[in-house]
Amino acid sequence: MPDRMAELDAVAIVALVGCCLLWGLNQVAAKAALPEIPPLWQAASRSIGGGLLVAGWARLRGIPVFGHDATLAGGLLAGTLFALEFVCIFVGLQYTTASRMVVFIYISPFVVALGMPFISRAERLAAVQVAGLLLAFAGVAWAFAEGFTQPAAGPHQLLGDGLGVLAGVLWGATTLAIRGTRLGGASAEKTLLYQLATSGVLLALAALVDGAPVPVRLSALAWTALGFQIVIVTAFSYLVWFWLIRRYPATRLASFTLLTPVFGLLLGAALLGEAITARLVIATLAVAAGIVMVNRRP
Repeated sequence: MPDRMAELDAVAIVALVGCCLLWGLNQVAAKAALPEIPPLWQAASRSIGGGLLVAGWARLRGIPVFGHDATLAGGLLAGTLFALEFVCIFVGLQYTTASRMVVFIYISPFVVALGMPFISRAERLAAVQVAGLLLAFAGVAWAFAEGFTQPAAGPHQLLGDGLGVLAGVLWGATTLAIRGTRLGGASAEKTLLYQLATSGVLLALAALVDGAPVPVRLSALAWTALGFQIVIVTAFSYLVWFWLIRRYPATRLASFTLLTPVFGLLLGAALLGEAITARLVIATLAVAAGIVMVNRRP
């Protein structure tokens, strides 16, 4: 595309750090709402509510999202991958710990790094950039390694771990599907609306099949947590993310997502009173150094 940037500029970096901060806070919000809203219904509500907001925003701005532009196949593929990712996450969390799940999900930058050269040879990573990606992931793994020493989650922990790995692969595959199809040239609003509409339907069906009860009455805390996920995370931050994917190198963008679990730990300490340890400080420095290495100019 003529407007695609070869490197990340200050706008992209600020937007990425902001997105990672919001996604880290999203983990706290989801945990707060979980006692009242079953996981699959929570995920479905986010997609449906966010989809309605994005559709309204596009209509207000006069952005066409229903025209015939050969993006349907790519949109349905990305939306299905997006829905399957959340199914794997929420089902997997029933069998493994959250710490292990987070580490497995963040293999997605490696999936993007491996797949993007087949889509755009200009995004092939040099050796030092691959090393940076490994260093950043090692930092995330180090931050969550304490969770590995806890007692086993149960006899089906391997199943949960496997679903976590699959969720990470699906996240990376979603990014590749967007960049590798006609969807890569669509507006951020249309790209996001495809994913939210498709995933909203699929996640609601999954919740019905799972037999989870539909929440009838919610507390103010649950409404606030769900509203934050719908308005700020799903509608706003995802819109920014897909705008970034359309404009900047996907491999470099993906490396920044490794900040999300670190932000999650920091926000957990700030909002839930969890301790900040030397392990977390070292992990944060490793992630930062790895991201710098991935985004250095050749």
